[in-house]
Amino acid sequence: MTRKKGGLNRGLGAFISDKNKVEEILKPSNELEIQELKLDDVEPREDQPRQAFDEESLKELANSISEYGVIQPIIVRKVGKKYEIVAGERRYRASKLANKDTIPAIIRELDDFEGENLSIIENIQREDLNPYDEAVAYKSIIDKYELTQEDLSKAIGKSRPYISNTIRLLRLDERVLEFLKSGQISYSIGRELLSITDNDEQYKRALEIMENKISVKAVAKAKKRKKRIKSPNIHLMEVEESFMDRLGTKVRINESQKVISINYYDNEDLQRIIEIIVGE
Repeated sequence: MTRKKGGLNRGLGAFISDKNKVEEILKPSNELEIQELKLDDVEPREDQPRQAFDEESLKELANSISEYGVIQPIIVRKVGKKYEIVAGERRYRASKLANKDTIPAIIRELDDFEGENLSIIENIQREDLNPYDEAVAYKSIIDKYELTQEDLSKAIGKSRPYISNTIRLLRLDERVLEFLKSGQISYSIGRELLSITDNDEQYKRALEIMENKISVKAVAKAKKRKKRIKSPNIHLMEVEESFMDRLGTKVRINESQKVISINYYDNEDLQRIIEIIVGE
């Protein structure tokens, strides 16, 4: 039986939610805590959630570091003879690009659990995290800690549908995922492309969107035009909305076929929906 409510996943939620503790670790209490470490003695986490770093942005940060230095110290912990980055890999990479020998750092005594979770928090709460890395981070946290999407939603303060939709982006064709990684297509465009099940067609559509700079609104309108036009049943639309609000997923009622369709994203999501409907 899959463990969904063990101490570890509750600990993760409590750790993420303990903003005072996180703030205390990530920010220095005084300047004496900041040390200059040799860059050769510092290394990133192997399981860093963030995989893509915008090269142009890194160059800009490297230029700033060359002129003004690193303003905000990185957070590290001692692992063997090296210092493992807990927060601040982008500053570390930019410092290397700027040919710096040292970097300001705050050394914290953290166990594996605290070090990993701080790295997770620092990454998934970044505004510049691209949708691909965000999706990978959510999925890895859920898989590793055996969390439900609802658990993660409560822990990081983002809605369960948003987390589900973000993870679903990983189902895109690999070529389209590369566009998502590089920022050539947005989260919203990626969601629209998921409706195209044929990988080659999905890829061709992604190329067309990029080449013609088509907006997400235009993509959505084009998809709607392909559907059969008919007068909407306002009552059924309201019922659909009620179902979606209650179940937290897409629901469609086909009036002509007398069929109700409920979308689910994986077996865990299916079990969650069954529990809501059956009440067990």
